[in-house]
Amino acid sequence: MANLKLIPLGKSNLLLSPIGLGCWQFSGKSMSVFWNSPPQDEINAIVKVSLDGGISWFDTAEMYGNGASETALSVALQAAGKKNGEVFIATKWNPILRGASSIGRTFPMREKHLKPFEIDVFQVHLPYSFSSVEAQMNAMADLLDAKKIKMVGVSNFSEHKMRLAHKVLKSRGYDLASNQMRYSLLDRRIEKDGVMAAAKELNISIMAYSPLAQGLLGGKYHADSKAVDKVPMMRRRAFKGKIEKSRALVGVLVEIANSYNVTASQIALNWLVTFSGETVLAIPGATRIAQAKQNCMAMNFSLTTAEISKINETSKMFI
Repeated sequence: MANLKLIPLGKSNLLLSPIGLGCWQFSGKSMSVFWNSPPQDEINAIVKVSLDGGISWFDTAEMYGNGASETALSVALQAAGKKNGEVFIATKWNPILRGASSIGRTFPMREKHLKPFEIDVFQVHLPYSFSSVEAQMNAMADLLDAKKIKMVGVSNFSEHKMRLAHKVLKSRGYDLASNQMRYSLLDRRIEKDGVMAAAKELNISIMAYSPLAQGLLGGKYHADSKAVDKVPMMRRRAFKGKIEKSRALVGVLVEIANSYNVTASQIALNWLVTFSGETVLAIPGATRIAQAKQNCMAMNFSLTTAEISKINETSKMFI
């Protein structure tokens, strides 16, 4: 039984596990520069372990293999015996080189890939489009009016654009549920640029992606410098210069982890979803069953106020 309580999504009455499963890594070969995508039977096992461990929601996207991740997730959920309505699914529209009219036009493909599961939160993946935020949110509101989706989210939106999206949806009688942002102990910029403050003010959930800094917070690469050589190219680039800079922080995570008999990654996840109250939910990925189990176990203990404060102080350089 998880120690961490369920968290409401935005202003809704919907309660989600504080940790979900990010499904970018289920994209197949198209994302091999980032991840070694597991085969479908392994994906089935990862999703089943996540469900059994208390994870109640999953985040995917059109951009993840042009629907490959969505399809893999649907197959895995069905293999686990889940039916529509028994899990919560978030996916995203790809805005690159498109206008808002393609939101409704391409939505049937999202339904096709995720069938028989309905889409709970539909998100604009990036703040880049041929159309305005107003046009995009009105297109999303049309889907809400048609009861095709239950909530609307955005991703990578600045404070200004998030506020604008919230305002447009409000004019249509809806709330903006979430803003999916890069957020971890090694990247706390949203605490400085206004996004976190605005999210708390407007009661918009932050869905934290890359909550483990693509694995860097686990300490593996600090303990074994040669382990970095086995990481796919784009992640190796992302790690450049960060291992030494984060060594003190990872040392604190390892120290606290040892006292709980857990891993540094689990401490980092637990901190992320507790430090800001009920504002932040995290979506770590998993390419192996063991990683999925670890993600779930990060919900099975509660850090003390002193431990939360110590981690905060040690990582303030990353705000």
